[in-house]
Amino acid sequence: MEKRTKGETVKIKIVDMADSGAGIGKDAGFAVFVPGAVTGDVVTARLVKVKKNFAEGELISVDEPSKDRREPFCPAAGECGGCPFGPLAYDAQAEIRRKHLSDRLERIGGAQADGIVGGTVTMENPFRYRNKAVMEITAGGLITLKGGIQKNAGEPVIGFHRRGSHDVVDCGDCMLQAPTVAAAARAVKEFMISDNITAYDPKWEKGLMRHMMIRTAFGTGEVMAVFVINGKGIPNVQKLIGMLDDAIYDLPPGPGGVEYSLESVVVSCKKGNGRGSVFGDEFTTVAGSPVIHERIGGLDFEISPASFYQVNPVQMERLYDIAADFAGGEEGLSGKTVLDLYCGVGSIGLWLSRKGAGSVIGIESVRDAVLDANRNAVINGIVSARYICGKAEEVLPRLAVGEEVGGISLEKADIAVLDPPRAGCREELLDAVAEAGVDRIVYVSCDSGTLSRDVKYLSGLGYALTKAVPVDMFPGTAESEAVALIERDIKVL
Repeated sequence: MEKRTKGETVKIKIVDMADSGAGIGKDAGFAVFVPGAVTGDVVTARLVKVKKNFAEGELISVDEPSKDRREPFCPAAGECGGCPFGPLAYDAQAEIRRKHLSDRLERIGGAQADGIVGGTVTMENPFRYRNKAVMEITAGGLITLKGGIQKNAGEPVIGFHRRGSHDVVDCGDCMLQAPTVAAAARAVKEFMISDNITAYDPKWEKGLMRHMMIRTAFGTGEVMAVFVINGKGIPNVQKLIGMLDDAIYDLPPGPGGVEYSLESVVVSCKKGNGRGSVFGDEFTTVAGSPVIHERIGGLDFEISPASFYQVNPVQMERLYDIAADFAGGEEGLSGKTVLDLYCGVGSIGLWLSRKGAGSVIGIESVRDAVLDANRNAVINGIVSARYICGKAEEVLPRLAVGEEVGGISLEKADIAVLDPPRAGCREELLDAVAEAGVDRIVYVSCDSGTLSRDVKYLSGLGYALTKAVPVDMFPGTAESEAVALIERDIKVL
């Protein structure tokens, strides 16, 4: 193998793309990862990191563009790290997602993916699909004076991290976000400038405004603004609320003629630079309601600041319909007991209830989400759905051996819906699913690697993968989603 060194330039053809969205080429016998390159490109790259079996390169030039390369759709392309698949044609993005899922299920999961993995479920219009944006607020030219007093020396910056750094790229108008996001960002900037409100500086742990989250209900037009601050409150907050209200009210109607309205403004205090959530421990509603209301697929949902809710409501309907089909459809769900694990605000379980499930037991670790799930069941007149607050990997093993938890007991479950975080499921949870007598597992995954790992573990418990389909919930980005059906005592040919 020919040795390469940092700083060298190489000319390579890109043959694949990584989960990060970087193009992958081969040089001197090892892989070179090049952000900004897409499958089919021939590029020149400078090696910025060289390891034993791979290297990372900085894109210098695209010498022969791929037939699948397209023009950037965003003015921040190349700076913001949010859309690494952005330069790739949409149908080529879909094929990459299908290939990644298939490859991992075979390589990690030990499954035979051919004939099992379907084509990616794509969007007709893969823009403006996100109903949630979390943006960092920093100061453009913030200076710290004697005694730690801060002063803004430039316009605040509200946006997302530049690729590979902690620098923040101004949002402007992100093509993945609802138009409410850019409108709110403009209003917050104007407010901070007019009232000399400082942005947080992590180096000195000074300054007030840290993050802003905007949630938009596509079915109702209701908007929630959440501000994370380094302090007890926002000075002259009523002025900020009025500016936000005006900015959102002035927007043209959204899809389907839905008119946007600011219905909730919430503040969360967070001190210091601790890791973990960008939010503090508590949320204080300073205007409007502590929740917003969404309507989708004939169901109504209440969403609070910390609740998990799918960020793409258009694809959410398709994702949940696939989950319902994998669960057996109306005939297969009729009278069955469904475990909704990592249930969030209860959306999947309630969806299956409307499709005919006999009863639903949901488990979720976020207390506010459990409260939302219970309210959502009441709002929709579904009396057969019950929810337990706790970690699924701790609660389900107790239920599986006949223990009553939170006033709820379990005799036998027929179907389990798993919608875990990126880390996938703990082995004790999968053991408990098998112990509960579940015949059919519908696994909604945001990481094909951990899905594949869990498929392999479940194979040792008498289950086999029978169907899987990638669903493009995040066009342009490197994020992925898939639904898999895993059944007991089914042999895959």
